[in-house]
Amino acid sequence: MDLFEYARTKTMQTEAPLASRIRPRTLDEVVGQQHIIGRDKLLYRAIRADKLSSLIFYGPPGTGKTTLARVIANTTKSEFTQINATVAGKKDMEAVVKEAKENLGMYGKKTILFIDEIHRFNKGQQDYLLPFVEDGTLILIGATTENPYFEVNGALLSRSVIFELKPLQKEDIKKLLQRAVTDTERGMGAYHAVLEDEAADFLADVAGGDARAALNAVELGVLTTQPSADGSIHITLDVASECIQKRAVRYDKDGDSHYDTISAFIKSMRGSDPDAAVFYLAKMLYAGEDIKFIARRIMICAAEDVGLADPNALNVAVSASLAVERVGMPEAQIILAEAATYVVCAPKSNSSCEAVFAAMKTVGSVRTSVPPHLQDAHYKGSAKLGHGQGYQYAHDYPNHYVEQQYLPDEILGSRFLHLGTNGYEQKIRENFKKIGKDIE
Repeated sequence: MDLFEYARTKTMQTEAPLASRIRPRTLDEVVGQQHIIGRDKLLYRAIRADKLSSLIFYGPPGTGKTTLARVIANTTKSEFTQINATVAGKKDMEAVVKEAKENLGMYGKKTILFIDEIHRFNKGQQDYLLPFVEDGTLILIGATTENPYFEVNGALLSRSVIFELKPLQKEDIKKLLQRAVTDTERGMGAYHAVLEDEAADFLADVAGGDARAALNAVELGVLTTQPSADGSIHITLDVASECIQKRAVRYDKDGDSHYDTISAFIKSMRGSDPDAAVFYLAKMLYAGEDIKFIARRIMICAAEDVGLADPNALNVAVSASLAVERVGMPEAQIILAEAATYVVCAPKSNSSCEAVFAAMKTVGSVRTSVPPHLQDAHYKGSAKLGHGQGYQYAHDYPNHYVEQQYLPDEILGSRFLHLGTNGYEQKIRENFKKIGKDIE
């Protein structure tokens, strides 16, 4: 380490954000995540024994992925190297691999490579690491906010143990906040700040499991609030509320939370729960989700889950999709809410959906031909081929219906549409009964 790097490191110890300075240095200092670092858990034992295999830490921001990596760095006898996938390139990885080979060959010392935001690496970059992880040159520790099964090379995953970190509990965050306010060495203890109970409760609640968000708010509050008459800086509920402002909803439009939320939205509409559907709609809008994407999902739900029970639901959904593109936000939220609540409150039927799925299965497994009387007869010579001969025009008969064969000979008698009794389906049943068509 040269003089300038030493000076930078010393400066960072005092000038770095509170959330960085207060990071735990040992396992005993870590708050939360007891499901993976409890004293009887595999990861705790592996870190204590310094017997680590490649790991993937997966979880929302602020849950301690980098913290655990730093704890490992402080406890391991292996060489510990860290890179960030957002800025690192192939040359950086080549340098790490070269050094790791030297450490292993010259000193018999393993190298742990911690890659923050590993999902940012493309397939080629991840593939480059694979042989060195496989032969033991590197022990990989990756941290990601995205589902690793979607974003990380399957070969790397198969050689790693995946640990999912959960959002911190409210009490965990309160414990961290108190430590941050009172710690004179790495925290804000020198400022003689007092975090009031109401403020601590509020910050722990609104942070949504993200310790970093709560710590940032406390730091801002301490640095911008004047001492009271007693000489202490009081972080009140009003101060805390002002400092954290609008909380960032845990919702990455390209990640796991995105798919979880849209899934919950669709299932709430399908399940006829208007309150849940509106809530998930609001969550997506709050997080800045593309309104066209939401509109498309409502259209799909209208066709798949409402279907023939209320065919007008699809009309409402399509109209909403056109309207939101023309109107835009913020008014588009009203249009989406109307469409979503119409779909969620409508009677439900998946008969059309099941019918086409069943028909697709048959098409893929049975070779069929169109009956001659249904074949195209709008060309010269079709009669000589027998095409269209014997076809009965439905409108020439009472109730505009006549019994005749429509299905191919090969699957004659097959049934694909099984009508229910909800909503408009009952009217369809009544019409079929009127014309004498068997639908059962």
